[in-house]
Amino acid sequence: MSRFLVLTFILLTAFLGGCSTSDKDEAKEEAVEVLYNKGADALAEKDYIAATKMFEEVERQHPYSQWATQAQLMGAYASYKDSRYEEALVALDRFIELHPGSSDIPYAFYLKALCYYEQITDVRRDQEMTNRALSSLNALIQRFPDSQYTRDATLKRDLTLDHLAGKEMEIGRYYLFRKQVTAAINRFRAVIKDYQTTTHVPEALHRLVECYLSLGMREEATRVAAVLGHNYPGDAWYQRSYDLMDEKARTRLRDEAGFWDRTIDSLLKAD
Repeated sequence: MSRFLVLTFILLTAFLGGCSTSDKDEAKEEAVEVLYNKGADALAEKDYIAATKMFEEVERQHPYSQWATQAQLMGAYASYKDSRYEEALVALDRFIELHPGSSDIPYAFYLKALCYYEQITDVRRDQEMTNRALSSLNALIQRFPDSQYTRDATLKRDLTLDHLAGKEMEIGRYYLFRKQVTAAINRFRAVIKDYQTTTHVPEALHRLVECYLSLGMREEATRVAAVLGHNYPGDAWYQRSYDLMDEKARTRLRDEAGFWDRTIDSLLKAD
C-alpha cells in the first residue's frame, strides 16, 4: 500500500471514529424529566456524586428549561450532603447571582451558611469558618427575616457567637495564666462588650475580678464583682469572685445586693 493510501486510510478512520463518537454523544441526550429524576433517585440513594452529575446534565442538555434552575440548586445540595463544601459554595454563589428573584433564594442563602457552619472547628483552632458562618447567617436573617429558615438560622447564629466568645476566653485564659494581665483584660472585656448574650459572660466578669486583684486594683475588682452578682446572683462564677474578696469587700457586695433587691421590690409594688 502506498504512503498516500495509508494516509488516506488513517484520515478516513479518524473521521469515522469522530462520527461514531458524535453519534454516541447524541445517544446520551435524554428528556429533561428523565435526567432530573435520575438525579433525584441518586440523591435518595445517597449516591451524591451521581446525583451531582445528573443535575449538571440537566443544565447542560436543557439550559433553558425550568428544570435547569432547580437542578442548579439540587446539584449544590448534593455537593453539600457529600461534604464537598467548596463545590457547593461555588454552585450556590452562581445560583444566587443568576436567579436573584427566585423563590428559592432564601434557601440558597441558608444552605450557603450551613456549608460554613458545618466546618466550624474547636476554639483552639483558627475561626475563619466561624466568622464566615456568622456573616452568612446574618445575611439570611437580615434579608429574609420572615423565611422558614430564619428561626433555625437565628439559633445557629447564637451558637456561633457563643463559639467566638469561647475563642476569646481561651486566649484570655492563656494570657492570664502566663501573667500577661493587661492582654487578658482586653480579651475578657471584648467578651463582655461584643458577646453579651453568650454563656461566657459570667466567667469573663470573674476573670476580670482575678485580673484586677492581681494588679492590686481592689476597688475595680469589687465593682466588677458587684456587676457579676447583680446580673448572675446564683452563678458559680459569682461565688468564686465573692470568695476572693476580703470581708470589707464582701460587706459591700452584700449591701449592694440588698440595694438592688429593695429597688426591685419597690418597683414591683409601684406597679
